[in-house]
This record gives sequence, C-alpha cells and structure tokens, in this order.
Amino acid sequence: MGPMHRTLPSIWIALFASACLSTKEPEGTTFALIADCQYADAETSGAREYRLSEGKLTRCVEHLNTLELDFVVHLGDFIDRDAASFEVVGPIFSGLRAPGRHVLGNHEFSIADELKPRVHEILGMPARFYEFQQGGWRFLVVDGNELSFYAHPKGSAEDLESRRYHAEVVPGGAGWNGAVGPEQLTWIDERLSAADAAGEPAILLCHFPIWPEAGHNLWNASEMRELLARHPSVAAWVSGHNHAGDHALWNGIHFWTVRGMLDTEESAYAIVTAKDGRIESDGFGREPDRVLSVR
Repeated sequence: MGPMHRTLPSIWIALFASACLSTKEPEGTTFALIADCQYADAETSGAREYRLSEGKLTRCVEHLNTLELDFVVHLGDFIDRDAASFEVVGPIFSGLRAPGRHVLGNHEFSIADELKPRVHEILGMPARFYEFQQGGWRFLVVDGNELSFYAHPKGSAEDLESRRYHAEVVPGGAGWNGAVGPEQLTWIDERLSAADAAGEPAILLCHFPIWPEAGHNLWNASEMRELLARHPSVAAWVSGHNHAGDHALWNGIHFWTVRGMLDTEESAYAIVTAKDGRIESDGFGREPDRVLSVR
C-alpha cells in the first residue's frame, strides 16, 4: 500500500495537466479590416470621394500602428482605376507595423490588359487565393474574380470561359460581379475539411458578398453557400463591394459586409477580435460595432 499511495499524487497531477491541455481555448487573434479604399485621382461622383481616400487610408494606418494587431486585411477595390493609383496608396498600406494582406476586388483590374495577370504580384499577394492561420483560427482568402468580364485580357482563354459561363449559367449576372471557378471551389472544400478535422473556426475573406440576396453578390453565391453549409468549421464570410455594408445570419454562418472607406468624407474600418467563440468588432467612422457569436 505504501508505494502505491506514494504514486497517487503524481498520477493525479498528470491527469489534471492533461485535462487542462484538452480544454484550452485557442489564444485568439486581433486584426483590422478595411474595404473599398478605391483611390483614384478623380472628381467626386455622388458619395464617392476618390481623392479623399489617400488621406483616409493614411489616418487609418496611423491609428492601426498604435495598436497590437496580428494582421490587417484590405477586402478589395484598393484602387478605382489606373495602375498609377497603386503607387499612391500602396506605400501607405506598406507602412503598417502589422502584416498587411490583400483580397482581390473588381476595380483592381481597371488597368491595362497586360498588367491584369500580375495584379496579385503588384499587391504583394502570394497567390490570387490563399490561406493563413492565426491564433487557432483559419483564414481563406477567396478570389471572386476568377470568372468575370474584367479580370483577364480580352480574348484570352480565361476571358472566353468567363463569357461562356455567364451566358450559360448566370445570364442575368451583373457585369461588375464575378464567380469562383471549379478548381478554387475544390480548394476551398479541401481547406475547410482540414479546418473541420483540426477543430479550427474558419473565416473566409472575399470581396464579394454571397448573402443576403443582392445585386453585389457573386454569380455563384448559392453554390458557395451550399459548400460552406457542409463545413461546421465555417464561422463567417467577410466581404466588401457593397459600400453600404450589411450583416445577416444564415445556417449558423455570419455574412458580414464591411462598409466602404471610399464613400462620404467619413472613413470606415474595423478592429476585430476573434476569441472564445465570438467575433467582436469595434467599428470606426461609418462602420458599426458588432458582436457575432460563432456556432
């Protein structure tokens, strides 16, 4: 009895340590979201204050640099037109202390045809679509321009396939939207399956919304939603494109559209903390605060 009695404390200590490890929550992550800076050296059109975006982005970066952030994401439409616009806002974004990441929007391709295949390189992206992990969360950056009227040189194989797809699958789809192609859909399915298996909540970042129904949505929004619904890891789809912003819950998934920085004299961006089964956002300017509970 003596030897057995002496070993009990170490056994209980080991069990206790194991239990603590198995119930440990992911550490979480804090990051910033900006949508539709959409700078251009152009006159104001309606609510679109193109030239003011340079100053808005500068002040936003100055604010973000006072915070401890894991990364910053621009959700597409960094510029409105002309490759020269990248030279104005690109260095501002590069001044971030935290790593800066880009999502491709439709206006990134309002440039010369010969530059369109290189847009992701100009923005410093590893690829047109990619994933990264931070603080126990998985992020998928989605390219919603893969099938579109504007993202490929005229007459290229990609351009012709996009036009065939639109005519046969979504003949009523707006020309300023696009679709995710079959190869990327397979990649998303595989990466979300990996997130399911690892028990990692996943956030997908795309320029285009997919819910609720609206004129700004991906051409194949319903196909994408059906894919997401198969994966319990999916916490949110975060987008830009609709400058008015939006939020809706469908099948336990949050669909959050961040308001566009471009519109009006007031800025818009968000500081987000994803932790403990919640996505909490402090909105600045026109972007409201949000608290989203994750399934």
